[in-house]
Amino acid sequence: MRGILGRFGLPHRTVSCRDDMPNILARWDAARPGRHLVLNGHMDVFPVTDDALWAAEIVGDRIVARGASDMKTGTLASILTYCLLHPYRDRLNGALTLTVVSDEQSGGRYGTKYLFDEHADAITGDCCLNGEPSGLSNVRFMEKGTLRFSLSARGPGGHGGYPHRANNPIEQVTNAVHAIYQRYHRLLATLPPEIDAILTSPETVAAADANLGKGAADNARRITVNAGIIEGGQKATQIPTQCSVHLDMRFPIGPDRDRIRGELETLASEFGCTLLVNEDHSYPASSTDPFGEMATILRGNIRDLLGHDAPPVCSLGGTDTRYWRWRGIPALICGPSPISMGTDEEHVTLDEAIAVLKLHVMCAIDYLGRPASPTA
Repeated sequence: MRGILGRFGLPHRTVSCRDDMPNILARWDAARPGRHLVLNGHMDVFPVTDDALWAAEIVGDRIVARGASDMKTGTLASILTYCLLHPYRDRLNGALTLTVVSDEQSGGRYGTKYLFDEHADAITGDCCLNGEPSGLSNVRFMEKGTLRFSLSARGPGGHGGYPHRANNPIEQVTNAVHAIYQRYHRLLATLPPEIDAILTSPETVAAADANLGKGAADNARRITVNAGIIEGGQKATQIPTQCSVHLDMRFPIGPDRDRIRGELETLASEFGCTLLVNEDHSYPASSTDPFGEMATILRGNIRDLLGHDAPPVCSLGGTDTRYWRWRGIPALICGPSPISMGTDEEHVTLDEAIAVLKLHVMCAIDYLGRPASPTA
């Protein structure tokens, strides 16, 4: 990334609170005053089970690589948009800032959150455009909140044939997990009526199911539970001395997350478990106006470039756009298909990668080409 910026002769700086997690900041100003657009991407990726994914090979019409979807394509689109528009800044208004962070997959504490804590004036801006995987037939205006936590239990252990002698931590933890699933998984959320109306509109339902798989539109309106890691025990004939499980809950926008967080403390104690919340990975839902200026610009450019409509859709995963949305700043996502992200078949098509870049350039030109206005 530094090499690309250097080849275009554009100054940039690296800021970090950890040497192994650098973040890149760059800014140029246009010829006239105007709005400040921030491009945001991340360089960290999911782990791999197949080292061949690091090769980043072109296979047919696809780039197959870890991070091809999440989110090298979108991050490269941000970098190249920043570089390619620089020679034309005399025709634009305002300023363009590039932010590329190292810590998105693991919560943002050392990435975008750090930038807002220490460099807020540089990155806040009036609008944010992000290239996370979204698909190019929808406009992502909202994403669920999360609650990441563990449940654990301990005991003295013993012989499996003597259950009267000791509690079984695996039994306690799995019973607690079962109760959480029974009570909350796929529970219809308490949504603001105006949001529910968007999420249940025929065009949004069709777009969500087409981009994320059938059932995604219904999922967007529901609380979900995922038990992702469970550890405990050494042998089938032993009563284990400990067990822990790590869970991830996702919440649509609304009051449910805060209420359920309080209920989980009581539920854990009922089963003799200890609950520990991972605060770095727990945050409220976020949204932006799906019919605001940048959303309208993006939707129009998708129609002009690709020839189809792009209804508003809720993201099921998390992105750093939330940091802007929480501050009332419009933040939209325009990136490749998310379907393969994190898998051993992660890929992006060449046409899709080129389209993402074109859309970012088009949206930046449209936004910075307009005179300043009080709202974004």
